[in-house]
Amino acid sequence: MKKISKFTYLLIISSLLVITSCSKDDPKIPNEEELITTLKMTLTPVSGGNTVTLSFKDLDGDGGNSPVVTGGTLLRNSSYNGKLELLNESETPIDDITKEILAEADEHQFFFQSTVSGLSVTYSDNDKNNKPLGLATLVKTVGAGSGKLTVTLRHKPSKNAQGVATGDITNAGGETDIAVTFDIVVQ
Repeated sequence: MKKISKFTYLLIISSLLVITSCSKDDPKIPNEEELITTLKMTLTPVSGGNTVTLSFKDLDGDGGNSPVVTGGTLLRNSSYNGKLELLNESETPIDDITKEILAEADEHQFFFQSTVSGLSVTYSDNDKNNKPLGLATLVKTVGAGSGKLTVTLRHKPSKNAQGVATGDITNAGGETDIAVTFDIVVQ
């Protein structure tokens, strides 16, 4: 019978340590957040008329060139069906982030904050737990005015926190995936 040298013995033990060190307790690399280069909010009048599209486009991501943000003009005393679309246009083919948000609806929620007097946004869609999502909304205007509408997407918000189900971002927590502020005129 051959004797095992100290070097061979150490090599075998080291190999076993490497193999057994890969256990389920090893830290997991988190999913990298998707790059959102484009956000479009299409507002279609409930009673017919011209569609308004609010848009944000930043093809080079953070830094570099400034984003192009286009606000819109809405009619007073009107209701609009809102639809959000999010894209990563830096990839070919274009990556439709909207589908991913819909697939993980229970981990996402949009919030809408307005400084326009009489402008309100209500949720028209829910996740599998009947909590709001915000890809579909109903936007209502009352009188004439102007101001800002901020659209914020939160990843893993606390959807059971006070006020979150009604769109209050204060207690939502989570991480902001994108926040865009649009200039709005109501006439």
